Amino acid sequence: MSQQMTNPTEHHIGGPKGGVGGDVAILGAFLAVAALLALFIGARASDSLMQFHAYIFLAAFVIGGFALGTHVYTGGAAREKADYEFGVVKAGVAASVFWGLAGFLAGVVIALQLAFPNIFYFENLPFTNFGRLRPLHTSAVIFAFGGNVLIATSFYVVQRTCKARLAGGLAPWFVFWGYNLFIVVAATGYLIGVTQSREYAEPEWYADLWLTIVWVAYLLVFLGTIWKRKEPHIYVANWFYLAFIVTIAMLHIVNNLSVPISLTGSKSYSLFAGVQDALTQWWYGHNAVGFFLTAGFLAIMYYFIPKQAERPVYSYRLSIVHFWSLIFIYIWAGPHHLHYTALPEWAQTLGMTFSIMLWMPSWGGMINGLMTLSGAWDKLRTDPVIRMMVVSVAFYGMSTFEGPLMSVRAVNALSHYTDWTIGHVHSGALGWVGYISFGALYCLTPWLWRRKSLYSKQLVEWHFWISTIGIVLYITAMWVSGIMQGLMWRAYNEFGFLEFSFVETVEAMHPYYIIRALGGLLFTIGAGIMAYNLWRTARGDVREKEFKTAAAPSAVPAE
Repeated sequence: MSQQMTNPTEHHIGGPKGGVGGDVAILGAFLAVAALLALFIGARASDSLMQFHAYIFLAAFVIGGFALGTHVYTGGAAREKADYEFGVVKAGVAASVFWGLAGFLAGVVIALQLAFPNIFYFENLPFTNFGRLRPLHTSAVIFAFGGNVLIATSFYVVQRTCKARLAGGLAPWFVFWGYNLFIVVAATGYLIGVTQSREYAEPEWYADLWLTIVWVAYLLVFLGTIWKRKEPHIYVANWFYLAFIVTIAMLHIVNNLSVPISLTGSKSYSLFAGVQDALTQWWYGHNAVGFFLTAGFLAIMYYFIPKQAERPVYSYRLSIVHFWSLIFIYIWAGPHHLHYTALPEWAQTLGMTFSIMLWMPSWGGMINGLMTLSGAWDKLRTDPVIRMMVVSVAFYGMSTFEGPLMSVRAVNALSHYTDWTIGHVHSGALGWVGYISFGALYCLTPWLWRRKSLYSKQLVEWHFWISTIGIVLYITAMWVSGIMQGLMWRAYNEFGFLEFSFVETVEAMHPYYIIRALGGLLFTIGAGIMAYNLWRTARGDVREKEFKTAAAPSAVPAE
C-alpha cells in the first residue's frame, strides 16, 4: 500500500515538533470533559450500581486519553497516510471472535441451567442466575459479536468499494472502542442487576446515551467515506449497511426514551406506558432483527459471497429491488409479536400482513445470493468457507419463510410463548447470522494479515460439520419441544379443564432441553476451532500436511 503524501506536513500530529490535527484535538477535549463528568457522577452517585459504572467510564476515558497522547507523541499520523485504514478492521475481527466465544459459552451455561436446574443453580452467586445470564447471552451474541462483525466488515467494505480511506481520522477508532465500552457497561450491568427489562434493550439510560454518541460517530464516518469516494458508483452492500446504521439509530432513540429518577442514579422509567409501551418495544424488537440481524448481514452476503466465489452478483437489479422492498416492508411487521393482546386488532393484522409480504423480498435476496454461484458450484466441494456462507443463505431463506408463517394469527396462537419461537430465532441467529459472520471472518483474516491462505482448510471443515450438527440438534429439539408445549397448553379433558398442569409440560420438555444444550455446545466447539484457526493464520502459520509450500505474503485482493 502506498505511503506517499502530496504534502508531508499536512495533518501531521506526531512527535514533539508536529502540530495536533483537528480530530485529535476534538477527541482529546471530549475525553477530558467526559472523564470529569464520570468522576463527578461517581463521587455523587445515589446508588452503588451507578457508582460502579461511572468509574468504569472514568477508567475508559483516562486510558483513552493516555492512548491518544501516545499516538500524538509517537507520530501516529505517519501511519494514517496509507490508502486504507485496516488497523481498526483487524481490531474488529479480534473483538468479534472474543465476544462470540463469550456469548456462545453463556448460551451453553443457561441451556444447562434449564436442563439441569438442580446442578447449575447457585443460590449464593446471584450473578449466575438465569435471569441475569440470559440477557448477557443475547446481548453478547447479537450486539457484541454481531455488532463487532458489522462494524469491522462495514469499515472494510466501504473502503474497498469506494476506493477511499475511512473518514474522520481517529473517529473509526473512537467508534470501535466506544462501542465495546458500551458492551462492557451493558454486560456488567446485567450481572449486577442493572436493567430496563426491555427485550434487546436492557441497558439503562446512561448506557443508551453513550451508545447514541458512538452510533452518530459511526454514521458520520460511514457517510464521510462514501462522500469522498473515488468510485462513482455506490455498491449495493453499502446501501444495506447504511439502512442498518440509520434505522438502528432511529429505533434505539425512540424505544429508549426514558426519564431517569436521578442524573446520578442508575434507574429510569420508560416514557411510554401500557399498550403504547408494548407496541414501541416490539416495533423496536422486530426491527432490531430486521435491520441489525438482517440488513447488515445481507450487506456482508452481497460483498463476501461474490468475492469468495469470484463471481459477480447474480442480478444487480434484483439486489436493488431486494433493498428497497425490504426496508419499506420490514418496518411495519413488529405488531405480529402482540397477537391476542390489548393492541387494537387492526394493528395486529397490519403487522401480520406486512410480515407475509416479506416472503417476496426475503426470498428474492436468498435466490440472488445462491445464484451468485452460477458457474462456480464446484467451489462448494473445495472451499469450506464458501460452503459455510451458502448454507447461511439457505438458513436465511428458511428463517424468513418460517417467520411470516408464525406471524399468521392462527399459527401464532400455537407457537407464541413456546420453544418453537426459540428454535426459529436460533435457526436465524446460528445458521444465518453465525455462518455468514464466520465466513466473513475467514475471508478477512488472511486478507488483513496478508497471508496467502488460512492456516488450515481442514479445520474449517471440522468447524462447519460440528457446528452444523449442533444447529440441527438445537432447532429440531426446539421445534418438537415448542409444538408439543403449545399442544399440551391447549389440551382440555371431557370436563372442560386443562388436561396437563404446567409442571407436566416442563417435565415433558426435559429431554429436548438436554439436546438443545448439546447442540449449543457443539456450535461453541466449532467457534473455538475457528478462533484457533484464525489465530494461527494471523501469525502466518501453515499446516505442512495441507500445503507443500509455506504461505507467502500477498497483496490484499484487488477489487
